[in-house]
Amino acid sequence: MAQIEIYSSMLCGFCHAAKRLLKTKGVKYQETDVLLHPSRRKEMMQRANGRHTVPQIFIDGVHVGGCDELYALDATGELDNKLGLA
Repeated sequence: MAQIEIYSSMLCGFCHAAKRLLKTKGVKYQETDVLLHPSRRKEMMQRANGRHTVPQIFIDGVHVGGCDELYALDATGELDNKLGLA
């Protein structure tokens, strides 16, 4: 099973949508709320090539992007491969 990390905010609708998709896949993820842990936002931005919006999602340490990119991967069937579900 893949290791999934998501930088999020409790006030972000896109974050909730991304987490909902991951839950429907039955996978667990490690979440870091950048509102509760503002010092982690800089870490997120470095790992996400300067992106400062949430969510920022990593699968096995590889940045896949935000909510839109996650849903695009799902639409092509590629997400299941990355998650080790295929």
